Amino acid sequence: MSEHMGQEIDLLANYPRTRRNVDERGQTKTEADRALARQFGKDFFDGDRAHGYGGFSYNPRFWTPVIPTFQSHFGLKAGDSVLDVGCAKGFMIHDMAALIPGIQVKGVDISAYAIENAIEDMRDHVQVASADRLPFPDKAFDVVISVNTIHNLAEADCARALSEIERVARRGAFVTVDAYFDDEQRRRMEAWNLTALTIKHAEDWKAFFARSGYTGDYYWFIP
Repeated sequence: MSEHMGQEIDLLANYPRTRRNVDERGQTKTEADRALARQFGKDFFDGDRAHGYGGFSYNPRFWTPVIPTFQSHFGLKAGDSVLDVGCAKGFMIHDMAALIPGIQVKGVDISAYAIENAIEDMRDHVQVASADRLPFPDKAFDVVISVNTIHNLAEADCARALSEIERVARRGAFVTVDAYFDDEQRRRMEAWNLTALTIKHAEDWKAFFARSGYTGDYYWFIP
């Protein structure tokens, strides 16, 4: 797919970090909360904070600072095509389309609720699909981006999602996944996590990427 083997690079460095008490949130998460969140329905996006976002609405401050990073890293320009795997309501591709005129964007998400409630100008560009079965031909997109999504799949499906991203990407890809570097980070992640089914040490993720045939770029989400 890419001219280089994937690199560990934080393309989300300019994404604003929310300040939250991770330990406090972790103590309040129950298996019932997780079961509800994993339906990725209204409760997850627009329900109680215990089950997910607690209201998921568009705010330009999140993705507009990130789009220029994507643009320069991948050399994105008018006529290029980008797929967002796990696009939710389409906020990132909305900002990308606004900031890179002439770019072609598409998004998929497992959540019918998110797709039905997508930001209006993206409704024709998004569809329901699972990351491990992307409904597109080989090399259909110049670049594929997937932020904090594929780790929501069980390990075998997560591996399939990585090979699917590799299959449909022509020039490059970028994924972020839940990861940890030490036991303390692992403990916080396991308490805090609502939806991820595959969480690994960063070094184990790198080996997993290689086994799955994924050659794109990657970074970690660590609470």
